[in-house]
Amino acid sequence: MRRFCLLTAVFLFIMPFPTKAQEQEVYIAIGDSLAAGQTPYSQIDAGYTDFIALQLQRNGKLAHFTKELSFPGYRVGNVLESVQSEKADALLKDATLITISAGANNLLPLLTYNADAGTLAFSQLSANFALNEVRIQMKELLELLREKAPNAKVYVMGYYFPYVSVHEEQVEGAITSLKLLNRILQQQAEQANAQFVDVYDAFNEHAQSYLPNLKDIHPIQQGYRLMANQMLGQYSGNDAFEMREGAMPTPNPLTFEEILLLRNDEVEVKEPAYKPYVTAPHMHNNKPHPVMI
Repeated sequence: MRRFCLLTAVFLFIMPFPTKAQEQEVYIAIGDSLAAGQTPYSQIDAGYTDFIALQLQRNGKLAHFTKELSFPGYRVGNVLESVQSEKADALLKDATLITISAGANNLLPLLTYNADAGTLAFSQLSANFALNEVRIQMKELLELLREKAPNAKVYVMGYYFPYVSVHEEQVEGAITSLKLLNRILQQQAEQANAQFVDVYDAFNEHAQSYLPNLKDIHPIQQGYRLMANQMLGQYSGNDAFEMREGAMPTPNPLTFEEILLLRNDEVEVKEPAYKPYVTAPHMHNNKPHPVMI
């Protein structure tokens, strides 16, 4: 959910599971920086998609996980383009579970936010144009996913209000636009027989603690845990897959500089405490396969 694209990383390893393959999920996370797991301090760590994968793994329900199609700064149009790529064809054809975070980058860059002054200004006309663009492109995206991943259950993630320092008298218009964004995402999801995951009220009850950096709109891992649990509750129909606070992995944030160095084999980064596992030999040749995204 940033105005510029940043490099992210996710590490994929292989591990067999005892349960039957048909009972496990091939989980593909697509979207923006929330899907990628960006922290409030311009780093990348486990985010809500990683937590979903971890809970599926712990319950013997995960066959494969990747967030290779997630990238900070992505608008809905960028996500649509990524899904149209040849790389996406290979990832999506066996998908049984997809989550999408997309739409906020169409709207939020239009807002002029001053965290120190607590002010927020935007053009309603520009916001309306951006929201209509989200409506059109999200419809196209969901139709394309139905074609490329016909066996996948699709969950469209909603958004929280990220500007916790804004004076109350200045937030009404922005809140209305963000709620309208969520309503558009929900409508498009329902029309495509997908699920919409509403995080707005649950997240905003704790927004002050989940968003510690007033100049950044990304949450700490507790916020990502809430988002994951909202999705997992809809997925399971109960709290069986809920991630408890004590079950969270140890934070292991990487700066973007570290990720770039890792990509060039110039630095050794410690193994992350949480490792999503995959069992997709046809995709990864039965070898540990670090993926840079």
